[in-house]
Amino acid sequence: MNTAQEPSLSFLGATGTVTGSRYLIEANGRRILVDCGLFQGYKQLRLRNWNPFPVPPKSIDSVLLTHAHLDHSGYLPALVRNGFQGHIHCTPATAELCGLLLPDSGHLQEEEARYAKRKGYSRHANPKPLYTLEDARAALDHFRETAFDRVLDLGDGISARFIPAGHLLGAAQIQVTVGGRTVHFSGDVGRETDPLMHGPRPYPGADILVTESTYGNRVHPQNDPEAELAEVINRVARRGGAIVIPAFAVGRIQGVMLQIARLRAREAIPYIPVYLNSPMGVDATAIYHNHHDEHHVSWEDCKAMFDLAERVRTVEESKELNRRNGPMIIISASGMLAGGRVLHHLVSFGPDPKNAIVLSGFQAGGTRGAVLARGERHLRLFGREIEIRAEVIQLEGISGHADANELLGWMGQARSPEMTYVTHGEPDSADALRFRIDHELGWNVRVPEHLERVSIRKPR
Repeated sequence: MNTAQEPSLSFLGATGTVTGSRYLIEANGRRILVDCGLFQGYKQLRLRNWNPFPVPPKSIDSVLLTHAHLDHSGYLPALVRNGFQGHIHCTPATAELCGLLLPDSGHLQEEEARYAKRKGYSRHANPKPLYTLEDARAALDHFRETAFDRVLDLGDGISARFIPAGHLLGAAQIQVTVGGRTVHFSGDVGRETDPLMHGPRPYPGADILVTESTYGNRVHPQNDPEAELAEVINRVARRGGAIVIPAFAVGRIQGVMLQIARLRAREAIPYIPVYLNSPMGVDATAIYHNHHDEHHVSWEDCKAMFDLAERVRTVEESKELNRRNGPMIIISASGMLAGGRVLHHLVSFGPDPKNAIVLSGFQAGGTRGAVLARGERHLRLFGREIEIRAEVIQLEGISGHADANELLGWMGQARSPEMTYVTHGEPDSADALRFRIDHELGWNVRVPEHLERVSIRKPR
């Protein structure tokens, strides 16, 4: 139970990094956690996942979840296992996607721990997963669905409302009201030009704004992403290469498949095999059929996207794929090369220069994807060094995040908040967006510190 004397907001994650989204509101004797994500990327960040949670999980009354991506939801199984007993509130699509993502995350962590022990490359004699498949399933029992724009009563004068954010099925901005004061969390803000999702609803105004800054220091190129992808596929196919596309199983895989399906339909690329090697990606694609009101893809395009690829479901099928030759396209998770089956494809196809690795989304600092994106060509995989001689391409036009201009446009239509906190970005991105909000909008703005706690009481 919170004994704080005044309403407060604490930044438990997503400061100095794009991962580990966690914000804690303490007011009226309650603790409300907004997002509960995994830290990813640099080792010093990943080690935070193993630290005790900053407040006892049992003392948290409710969790509000902006969307399903693991950097926003992936710590929930550990939170529940360690004592959280309340409800996890989110939109219906987010609940469906978490029903795939969280058990898959637990399963992968168990698999990686067993593999590390068998191969002997862990520093620990008996490596353990952060949480298990069963932990993830137990967490799902705490989920409660709430529709967009419905006022959710959290008790003791605290309420919340979920507002469409684009970006991903079910993704929401969350506005929390505490005794008449409003705190607005952007979540991950999508794009008006997203090939799948509807654009975000404009920021409606609040007393305090907490905004993401993933692309706060850059502007997306104005090129045609389909044309960019077609040029890569045609070039690599001509030399008989395999194209490995690491992609997030929820969101990015579906966008990439849609674009390949459209290119194939108008014969802009040769008809070469496409393999989707992510069981979770297979299931997530089906969920898009059930939520047509949240995206602008026609039934025909959605079916073409769904029918495009041959599904690779089992470990044995995945191993067999590594023995095949190109030309072919393999789409597999994870998008930042943090884990999953795509790592085995890197070992098999990365050393051959006729092949290509196509990075299709943001690569957080400290991830293998970021290593390749900055030009390095050696990766440590499964306890050994692998030389990457395949062509590495980072597609600049494919992103589910608003860029700096789009973020300013999203927030600039509303009244100035008393304070804007810039989070969920690498340090240079967060500071660049802070500078623009200060100089172009004239708002009070700052980048908070990790574990910083601020008052949300009305200024006297």
